[in-house]
Amino acid sequence: MESADMADDILRQLTKVLQQRKQADPDSSYVAGLYGKGLDSILKKIGEEAAETIIAAKGDDDEQIIYETDDLRFNSMVLLAYRGL
Repeated sequence: MESADMADDILRQLTKVLQQRKQADPDSSYVAGLYGKGLDSILKKIGEEAAETIIAAKGDDDEQIIYETDDLRFNSMVLLAYRGL
């Protein structure tokens, strides 16, 4: 499997899991908990992760930049799934 195909497959799988978490008990997972708290909590988390990404980008630690960008991307995907997009 090519790298792009593998990335697409991973994103599809993640999207499926994020959708499944909509029906989960809010105490059962991080994502279900965010969904249970509603849109404002999801947006707050995205804002926090965006700020952390900016701070990391100002530093010299490439691994930290990758880590924070991944957190931002993940929480953005939570928003998309929450909205059914």
